[in-house]
Amino acid sequence: MLNRRTVLGSLAVMAAGLVTGAVALAANGGLPTRQGMMRRIITAKIDEALDEAKVTADQRAAISASRDRAFAAVDALRKDRIAHMDEALALFQADTIDQAQLDAFHAAHQAEHDKVRAAITQAIVEVHDTLTHDQRKVVADWIRSHRFAMHAMRH
Repeated sequence: MLNRRTVLGSLAVMAAGLVTGAVALAANGGLPTRQGMMRRIITAKIDEALDEAKVTADQRAAISASRDRAFAAVDALRKDRIAHMDEALALFQADTIDQAQLDAFHAAHQAEHDKVRAAITQAIVEVHDTLTHDQRKVVADWIRSHRFAMHAMRH
């Protein structure tokens, strides 16, 4: 049987946790979004790999800037999702589907995905050029050893 002191102590710890969580949510503008949570997870994984490679502060700043540019490209694609859906629904809702409009829709959508792919590719090149040969090996080995954990994170 739990004594009164243990019960009160447990309640105090729970209350402190709730208050801390509420303050954290308020500081971050409310509940975290899936996008925000994934960004924090990706950033944490990048930081772990860079810690392992013992990068300098200047290298870390350059890599963070590359990462942020890639994130910005993904954000730009996400902002257009509602407009894309509205356009797709308008094409679908028409009495007949205009193949030229459908092709243009797909081409525009593909061009936006190509911009994201190019931004990510550029970030990879910039990170490669920022790290030394030995640091790239450490990062690659870190990724190999954490591949299963990162794959499980996606599912």
